[in-house]
Amino acid sequence: MEEIQIITPEELQKKLENGEKLEIVDVREDEEVVAGMVPGAKHIRMGDIPMNLDYFDKDKEYIFICRSSHRSGNVCYYLQEQGYKVRNMIGGMLAWTGETK
Repeated sequence: MEEIQIITPEELQKKLENGEKLEIVDVREDEEVVAGMVPGAKHIRMGDIPMNLDYFDKDKEYIFICRSSHRSGNVCYYLQEQGYKVRNMIGGMLAWTGETK
């Protein structure tokens, strides 16, 4: 199994501050995202990812986020096996110190 690329919360924050156009997906449950999401993130629950494959473009890279980076890591392995470019935000929202929406 190929290793999953990661991004730190600090690296993600810097990219957002620099105005980079990023594809960010938060895979937490509905009740978790109420507390706030990384600005610009799209919410697709982990269990809904297989039914939403048509949302993803194999030419783009997606950054996945969950609470602690475990579930998003599982999503990354799944999508990488399907041929998508993925990156896992290490530490998840527990490590995120930037603003939330």
